[in-house]
Amino acid sequence: MNSRKIKTWAWVHKWSSLVCTVFMLLLCITGLPLIFHHEIGHLLGTEVESPRMPANTPRVSLDRVLETARAKHPDRVVQFVSQPEDDDGLWFVTLTPTPAPTDDFKSVAVDARTGAVLAQPKLDEGFMYVMFKLHVDLFAGLAGKLFLGFMGLLLLVAIVSGVVLYAPFMRKLDFGTVRREKRPRLKWLDLHNLLGIVTLVWLFVVGSTGMINTWADLVIKYWQYDQLSALLAPYKDEPTVPVAQRASVQRSMEVALQQTPGMKLSFVAFPGTAFSSPHHTTFFMRGSEPFTSKLLQPVLVDAKTAQVTAAPKMPWYLTALLVSQPLHFGDYGGMPMQIIWALLDIATIIVLGSGLYLWLKRGNSVPAAASPVGQRPPHGGPHQQPDPAPAMKVQA
Repeated sequence: MNSRKIKTWAWVHKWSSLVCTVFMLLLCITGLPLIFHHEIGHLLGTEVESPRMPANTPRVSLDRVLETARAKHPDRVVQFVSQPEDDDGLWFVTLTPTPAPTDDFKSVAVDARTGAVLAQPKLDEGFMYVMFKLHVDLFAGLAGKLFLGFMGLLLLVAIVSGVVLYAPFMRKLDFGTVRREKRPRLKWLDLHNLLGIVTLVWLFVVGSTGMINTWADLVIKYWQYDQLSALLAPYKDEPTVPVAQRASVQRSMEVALQQTPGMKLSFVAFPGTAFSSPHHTTFFMRGSEPFTSKLLQPVLVDAKTAQVTAAPKMPWYLTALLVSQPLHFGDYGGMPMQIIWALLDIATIIVLGSGLYLWLKRGNSVPAAASPVGQRPPHGGPHQQPDPAPAMKVQA
């Protein structure tokens, strides 16, 4: 590249990095404990586990589970019911004032074998809740998610521009060189570039998946408009099916399981909620393999008759959202992958911190030999991106 092109890319890299660096630092710091949220929950005693029982212990009807949960909060409606992937002895019932999306929810954990209430976990308080909200939307709802998504876009611009600049910048140095004998600013510049290029692929994956997650609310709404509207044409102008007129949820679940042999239940969305229609109980099924367990297959069951209306395939944009959520936190590979994700997250914090340091110390010019155009090299650098949006994850 000639001098003008390098200056242009340097300007793009510097300002895209500087604008998003503080927010990316926040996301890296809050994302670190979220990688181990299950383990931290067990350590703090906030994780609910089902009591050990023989594998062939009979299970109570899902209708009884719902009755038990409603008895705890009779002024609320059931929005979702879900089961953890690693514990089919539990049902988590989410109850809200209305079927509409809201942050005002109560969760009741019910034993799937005895129908007894095991806990009523409070998910809207505590350290992990604060970390989660800061990471997802800065306590600002959809506006906060979209803002973080824009910061994620700037991150990707910073990564691409950093890659473009790396080759000319390092043309006189061996790969991985860190000039420790030089003054601190030059040493941190080399470390910044080294960690940035080494973590390049991971940064791009985490950044892009995080940005996709911030669009979750809009993607769901578009899915309802694009896919569900045609399926709901026969029910046009009909009100939401009242609870008293609904068929057995247990029978509806059995019908949905028959429709999708070899799959397991992930969660149930009740009529009028964001993931269903006013006329259906929607069962979201998942595969049994590590990868397919993250991909959901909806089965719409008529809430009155317990007959399957449709089992539409997820469109590509919803599939991308579902894949991006666990990939963002390294949920595919168990503890080894979580540790790798955490180490790369720490490396990213160093990249971000060194980028800020280099910009603050920009008054101390770097010798022309260190820069391909005899100018101060670009500052800032690749960063991490926001959380998995929780829209497709039923809070339990």
